[in-house]
Amino acid sequence: MSERAARLRPATTTHVALVALVAAFALVAIGWRCPVLLVAGVPCPTCGVTRALLLALHGDVAGATRAHPLVWLAVPVTLLFVGAELLGYARTRTWGTSRRLPFSDALMLGTATLLFALWIARFVGYFGGPV
Repeated sequence: MSERAARLRPATTTHVALVALVAAFALVAIGWRCPVLLVAGVPCPTCGVTRALLLALHGDVAGATRAHPLVWLAVPVTLLFVGAELLGYARTRTWGTSRRLPFSDALMLGTATLLFALWIARFVGYFGGPV
């Protein structure tokens, strides 16, 4: 990688992250629906997490849990991994810090398994389903 490219890389990454963050907030503000739901006609395993997070931020614990029962696991796990990546990148200028955490594989697999199991359970009418 050239010296110029190496100098631009952190700025470019930061700009992409900021644009993605602004786009995410804008899409939520205009009522954007899940892209998987729009394309495939079925909700994804995390459908409802954004609504649940917004309800939780407004103090509606019961509503948040009804919108997506795993909001209390999915959001902290996501924040943990995003935070680890951002801190790791700020320190080392390389990505992949979260993959080096001793519990990362088990936590990611466990969270994904629970999300998938809840997704299936909601399809048959449990936990606020059918979705």
